[in-house]
Amino acid sequence: MKTTLDINDTLLASAKSLAARQRTSLTRLIEEGLQLRLRSAKTAGKSVGRKIPVFKGRGGLAAGVNPSSNKSLLDAAGDDA
Repeated sequence: MKTTLDINDTLLASAKSLAARQRTSLTRLIEEGLQLRLRSAKTAGKSVGRKIPVFKGRGGLAAGVNPSSNKSLLDAAGDDA
């Protein structure tokens, strides 16, 4: 669909230059920008209200596991790592 837009001259010049460097059309560059903007607007609305699950267990690490040693942690994890 064809449409008419009023775009700032400096912004348009920068967009044309970028399109030329990327060997694409100005139309394609504008479409990609709109798609990115619309996609981020959708995901921004979805993130509201989500809670991160928190483990409220007790006990800590098993006896003999050194939390500052990767080898100790991997050995304690066994086949689950």
